[in-house]
Amino acid sequence: MVLNITKEVANMERLSVGALCERYREVFGEDTKARNKQWLIKRIAWKLQANEEGDISERARKLAMEIAQSSDIRTSAPKIRTRSIEATFETASTIITPPADSRLPVAGTVLMKNYKGRSIQVRVLPNSFEYEGEQHKTLTSIARIVTGQKNINGFQFFKLGKTEAAS
Repeated sequence: MVLNITKEVANMERLSVGALCERYREVFGEDTKARNKQWLIKRIAWKLQANEEGDISERARKLAMEIAQSSDIRTSAPKIRTRSIEATFETASTIITPPADSRLPVAGTVLMKNYKGRSIQVRVLPNSFEYEGEQHKTLTSIARIVTGQKNINGFQFFKLGKTEAAS
């Protein structure tokens, strides 16, 4: 029987992980703890090819064993040696302020929007926004309250996008 590995892999891709584990048991003669579908398919396909076309030669197997036995293989990870460092820590106190958003008007500006017959007025504050006497951190939170929508952008709602280049 000639093995068509492409057909075998296509068939295995349609199988469940449990069925692949059973196929693994048939091909390898032992159980597997693996539950990764792609890994199982690759291993089974490899073994089917090795069975059909022959595994590596005995000469290659002996050479690999000789190399493995003669090489200096580390059996444990190297120990990490730390140098003793005299730590001198100095604390610097600096107020870091993020750059202002170029889409926002200056503090004190009142944004006005007509929405479904209502006049919406939002005052821009230095670090927040005021709507109906309450402070909000973002324009999006105000747009959500006004529209009742979860997925809304405050800048787009109040038409505060980047200015387009004049044509």
